Amino acid sequence: MYEFAQKITPNLWFDTEAEEAAKYYCSIFPDSRIVHVMHRGEAGPGEPGTVLVVQFELFGQQFIGLNGGPQFTFTEAVSLEVTCESQEEIDRLWEQLGEGGEHGPCGWLKDRYGLSWQITPRRLLELITSPDPAVSDRVMKAMLSMGKLDIAELEAAAQG
Repeated sequence: MYEFAQKITPNLWFDTEAEEAAKYYCSIFPDSRIVHVMHRGEAGPGEPGTVLVVQFELFGQQFIGLNGGPQFTFTEAVSLEVTCESQEEIDRLWEQLGEGGEHGPCGWLKDRYGLSWQITPRRLLELITSPDPAVSDRVMKAMLSMGKLDIAELEAAAQG
């Protein structure tokens, strides 16, 4: 049975791997779970008995994974941002989510399913919104030169 605990729920369109992806994401993030798996019935669409929809939660945030077919794929126009508290968390997520995918600039990566993620240290958000424009500019410049974000390097840039 579906649980409707939030008003707006991101829906992620997969070809056929929604359940596999949901299990993968739940294995990476603590406090995550598969809530419900809906299989196709005789009315379709698609092969009866195959997975149509997976409802899952990551850190209490609900998502829907839909096996909708190959006609739509993910783009960088939409991403999921993970705010990290430590360099260890950044390193772990960068490696786990990027495995089989593609690492990009400025803390962005695509996972093995093509979904874009931003692995962002909370400290970056604090530094980049500094009331001192020189600090903000130095941190922005440093961030733009990085792939995986490095808190120590961002701190050093902030200090000049």
